[in-house]
Amino acid sequence: MNLTTDTHGDAVVLLVQDPRIDASAALQFKESVRSAVDLSVKRVILNLQNVDFIDSSGLGAIVAAMKLMGKDRSFELVALTPTVQKVFTLTRMNTIFEIHDTLEDALAPETL
Repeated sequence: MNLTTDTHGDAVVLLVQDPRIDASAALQFKESVRSAVDLSVKRVILNLQNVDFIDSSGLGAIVAAMKLMGKDRSFELVALTPTVQKVFTLTRMNTIFEIHDTLEDALAPETL
């Protein structure tokens, strides 16, 4: 699984380069996330703009990646394609994850 890493302030953005997160890529995805994220990072944003397909194994891998972060770190999703968004909505995982429409939205300072 090909991930690129970029740091924006206190956040690390992981960009998934592959078009699929499915059963054949799930284990490699989890390992790629684990190796890409430093333990000191408090906020991880997973950019899924290139992902056109995700199955239940891929969804499980994203949940496992979130659990790897623990309760002290934020694990957010950004730029879900319509097909991937549909999977998150149908499984109600959109209520579990903080999901942003764009990377700019995710990185924008919070306003009160």
